[in-house]
Amino acid sequence: MGPRGVTVFDLAPLSPHSRFHTAIGVGGIGTGMFFALSGNDTLGREESRAGRIVDRRDYCKLHIVSHYLQVLLGPSFNVIPVGMVGEDEAGKTLLGEMRETGMNTGYVRTLREAGTLFSFCLLYPDGSGANLTTDDSASAALAPDDVRKVERELEKAGSAGIALALPEVPLESRKKLLELATAYGLFRVASFTTQEIDEAIERHMFELTDHLALNIDEAARIAGRSYRTPEKMASLLMEKYPHLGFSITAGEKGSWVREEKRLLHIPACEVDAVSAAGAGDAYLAGFIAGIVCGLGPGDSARLGSLTGALSVTSPHTIHKGLDAEAVRRLALDSGYPLTAPLRSLLCIV
Repeated sequence: MGPRGVTVFDLAPLSPHSRFHTAIGVGGIGTGMFFALSGNDTLGREESRAGRIVDRRDYCKLHIVSHYLQVLLGPSFNVIPVGMVGEDEAGKTLLGEMRETGMNTGYVRTLREAGTLFSFCLLYPDGSGANLTTDDSASAALAPDDVRKVERELEKAGSAGIALALPEVPLESRKKLLELATAYGLFRVASFTTQEIDEAIERHMFELTDHLALNIDEAARIAGRSYRTPEKMASLLMEKYPHLGFSITAGEKGSWVREEKRLLHIPACEVDAVSAAGAGDAYLAGFIAGIVCGLGPGDSARLGSLTGALSVTSPHTIHKGLDAEAVRRLALDSGYPLTAPLRSLLCIV
């Protein structure tokens, strides 16, 4: 963003070339804190270990993806999060930030009976970590009936809309969004935690999905641990779900994305990372932004690599300096390999 919140450059002012104009998503809306552990050994079940609270702001998945979509695509793109926050200071702050970014928060409800979703992130010195999240928060109370309230927006968006079914709200509510999105012809994007994969398969949620966003651990859960390489995991995915588009992120190793019947490896963009938290969500937002702008899956994944890389240069899981102009500068300064469509989108000659 430029001075006083004025966008200097965004990726998709609506034009005849933009197929999509709206994203409607369900998922967690919350905040959290980071705790840096001493020592790289995995924390034991009965262990007590020293550490320190780190000055970093944590956000939950729907907020992260929605924020980046809004700032990358600009005010002409409609972002409609659907969720719940508590009637507490955290909920008020998050709603204020979402509105300031430009999102339509008319479908984010405030609950008196539960607190805002909170996560506690453990960080090891080597940069890895774990995330503990409350399961009795306002986000956990989001029900299919709450999702039905956005049906009018889904119908209005139709084939020009993208539906986002993201973690940290109940699976039945995410399935309801995917079912409604299927009925109205939206492009359907979903992600699941490793622990949710088996139930999502049992509920036939992959059949209601156009693009499945995975990290390497989630892909391994689907494929089975005997499939040790991303290529083998992807091959099994393509065999089991021939209709399904997907991306698999693996940090510094880059990502793999399905483009029609091919599997493409997309290199990571090298930066000096401060924190890897939220990188996958930033990648997904960049990927979706590319799809909105008419790029194919491969080029969209390259845009995702740029946004994911830029996100890790901030200690916070939402990098407030990440916008389309910042992505453009990173693409220029890093020497990241750009295709002609991506250079055109980023106005790089």
